[in-house]
Amino acid sequence: MKVINKNLVIVGGGPAGMAAAVAAYEQGERDILILERDDSLGGILRQCIHNGFGLHRFGEELTGPEYAYRYEKMVNEYGIPYMLNSMVSGIENIDGERVVTVMSAEEGIFKIKARAVVLAMGCRERPKGALNIAGHRPAGIYTAGCAQKFVNMKGYMPGREVVILGSGDIGLIMARRMTLEGAKVKAVCELLPYSGGLARNIEQCLNDYGIPLMLSHTVTDIHGHDRLEGVTISKVDERRAPIPGTEQFIKCDTLLLSCGLIPENEITKNAGIAMDRVTGGAVCSGDRQTDMEGVFACGNVLHVHDLVDYVSEEAAIAGKAAVAYIRGEVSSDNVNVTLRADGMVRYTVPQMIKEIKDTVVYFRVSDVYRDKKVVVKLGDEVLYSKKKQKLAPGEMETVTVTAAMLERARDGVLEIGIMD
Repeated sequence: MKVINKNLVIVGGGPAGMAAAVAAYEQGERDILILERDDSLGGILRQCIHNGFGLHRFGEELTGPEYAYRYEKMVNEYGIPYMLNSMVSGIENIDGERVVTVMSAEEGIFKIKARAVVLAMGCRERPKGALNIAGHRPAGIYTAGCAQKFVNMKGYMPGREVVILGSGDIGLIMARRMTLEGAKVKAVCELLPYSGGLARNIEQCLNDYGIPLMLSHTVTDIHGHDRLEGVTISKVDERRAPIPGTEQFIKCDTLLLSCGLIPENEITKNAGIAMDRVTGGAVCSGDRQTDMEGVFACGNVLHVHDLVDYVSEEAAIAGKAAVAYIRGEVSSDNVNVTLRADGMVRYTVPQMIKEIKDTVVYFRVSDVYRDKKVVVKLGDEVLYSKKKQKLAPGEMETVTVTAAMLERARDGVLEIGIMD
């Protein structure tokens, strides 16, 4: 089997992979290879034709394809090589070297010995089979992202009377998109008592078009054999169990599922890398290095982001850190600070910090909170506190853990939490 050598291999040619490659190139690294299993770069952004991208990164509002093109243009201008239609089947650490196995339409199966690897595989949608909905399996049931690809890239309309289960951002955006294409979106049902999407998407995609958002509701039955004919929805209690007697039948020919995203981490798990059960991604340090030395992760494969601008920021961290690792530039002021979520905060990324420098920590809360303080605690001592008017699970939050905090914590635990 053919074996080639590369300094840096990036798995995934979406927004995270391209941003990591560009950041690595700008740090002076030239021996880079991007591996992408699709037939073009860009990832999920190619089908996200709505605007709202790039405000943080480029200071202007772009569509998804425009944002992807900015990075693809940089990749091409820098001459960063990439292989399309190439799928990574595994990563191994053999005698201190990272060996990446690749299956390519043009090259067949081969291996790459890489000094560093950046994982940027993105995520996939949770399908119907994971939701345990009763009923037949008729035509007309799609994930929201699948419907988005049909409408925006293929020019196909999945149906004319639509119910959407789940209020994730793609589902909210597709409620608007289907309405603009002439379909009737009858309801967006959400199992939880709050929406899982951004507040701006609820306003712009549902409220502006008079589409009802039914919180604490779920689909309990699917009607139709060959083609979907309708769904039964029910109200749920605080344990998320359907309440008898609250059933409603809604006639529809299309059910779109927007029930969460799952980081695409089969490669990561098979490599034996430690995983975070809450994020579904790898456990990482502040430079986005996993517990497999020389392997970094960024973007939606690490944890699900709201904005692609944040994906680019995180990918730049991973790309720069990978170059520093290749060069052996190890910080002399290392610490080993564990970050812990207090329960009201669901998770933090990173989960640990190993360098004394200001580090931005991403986190999500577990419920909707109003007029609460975001705090960083060392034991019972509050090192940082900031009042927030509203915190919601659908909105990712950040807090900066400063070098001074890390110096005090050293080999201890800093807790990210919510207080009155």
